[in-house]
Amino acid sequence: MIESFNLEKHNGFFEKARNNSLKQVILAALLGSIPGCIGGFAAVSLYSGRLIGFGALVAMMIASCGDEAFVMLAMMPDKALWIFALLFALAVFFGTATDFVMKRYGIRLKATDALQEAGRPETVSDSSHEAGMTEGKRSLTWQRVVLTATILLFAVALTCGWLEHDHGVPESGSLQINLLSEWWMNLVFAVLCVIMAIILCFRSDRFISETLCRHVLRGHLPVIFAWTFCILFLIGILSGYIDISRWVSDNPALMVLLAVLIGIIPESGPHLIFVSLYAGGLVPFPVLLASCISQDGHSALPLLAEDKKSFAIAKLFKCIIALAAGYGTLLLF
Repeated sequence: MIESFNLEKHNGFFEKARNNSLKQVILAALLGSIPGCIGGFAAVSLYSGRLIGFGALVAMMIASCGDEAFVMLAMMPDKALWIFALLFALAVFFGTATDFVMKRYGIRLKATDALQEAGRPETVSDSSHEAGMTEGKRSLTWQRVVLTATILLFAVALTCGWLEHDHGVPESGSLQINLLSEWWMNLVFAVLCVIMAIILCFRSDRFISETLCRHVLRGHLPVIFAWTFCILFLIGILSGYIDISRWVSDNPALMVLLAVLIGIIPESGPHLIFVSLYAGGLVPFPVLLASCISQDGHSALPLLAEDKKSFAIAKLFKCIIALAAGYGTLLLF
């Protein structure tokens, strides 16, 4: 959807922020503040597409709490909103600082080099080539039919609760509007699927075949799927033999360090231990803050698959920031 929107506008929407680090950082921080991983995935997509810089990527990863955000909203909604606001402020500050440090010391990444190159006058004409992706003939090709049918089938499955866990569609006769429930979230994704199906009906054959089938499905999807599956499979195996809760001691300094180390794991789940402990009053706020900064749910998995160097450097920056914030606030509590 982002790719289609960007090409439709001929890069106009993100071109406004391409040469403005602060705008990029604020945009990415807002995406990261969205509960769940969908905002993080969007920011990673923008970074991979050379539309935002590395500082904006770091800002997203700091602001994002992954699926833990839903648990925090359910267990402690008032405190969760304050924590999200604090993470957003930290994301904007450190995201901007990251761009400053990289520029000051000449730290270069492939994605940031491409971003700077794209902003030069001689390369702006490339947008006319990309714009051609949304132009041209539209016919009933087999790729369009298969993609549209698959997306609509997925939307039906989400709406009908075929992919639900034990807690499925709310029981009839009871009006329970819980916007954080799995059913409501699946309904939101179902609506997004319908919108995507409509987009597919109006995009050109070239956009369908080149951008979606060749670039996304053949190029990126297998690699991202392999990394995601292997990491989740490994974590699933280890969780059967390792009880993370045992690692937590009464030493808050050690717990801050432990929270940062576990935050390196690009997956939602292990970090819930710190959310639960904080909600139960068993650990102080600095431990939860360090955990929220260092972890980013599943958002970084696509980045790990596509740009391992950016992933490693971003995680390193986040760990340093998380340690500083955790131990800094520990002195205040």
